[in-house]
Amino acid sequence: MNMQDIKKLREETGAGVVEVKIALEEANGDYQKAFDALMKKVAKKAEKRADRSTNDGLVHAYIHAGGKIGSLVHIGCETDFVAKTDEFQKLCHNVAMQVCTGDFATNQELLDSEFIKDPSKKILNLIEEVIAKTGEKVELKGFSKFSVL
Repeated sequence: MNMQDIKKLREETGAGVVEVKIALEEANGDYQKAFDALMKKVAKKAEKRADRSTNDGLVHAYIHAGGKIGSLVHIGCETDFVAKTDEFQKLCHNVAMQVCTGDFATNQELLDSEFIKDPSKKILNLIEEVIAKTGEKVELKGFSKFSVL
């Protein structure tokens, strides 16, 4: 078990040092298995937060292709504190960018799409990572794409 894996897993999942060490031990040092196990725990935590309301959050705009394509996304969270974090703002930016890459008809279709910057992840996985790091319910409330192409 090396310190780089521990640090990287903590950053990606928001898990504590002890939780990361246990996951790596149970996975016999296999980083991907440990990551998957930690993300399953995150999914369970997210289920417990399902009844919470996301009355705060951000509306984020993204403009691409020299002003020919743009999007607006509304991502909700529980508190203004989380809405101001770098992780949450980066999520909003990445989701807004993703909207510009396709013709998504529903929130679920967007959530199930492969992330353009890392096809091994879906947009839902990005949201789950922010949930893990912030401890709050985070959800995609809506989006719009605009294009002059």
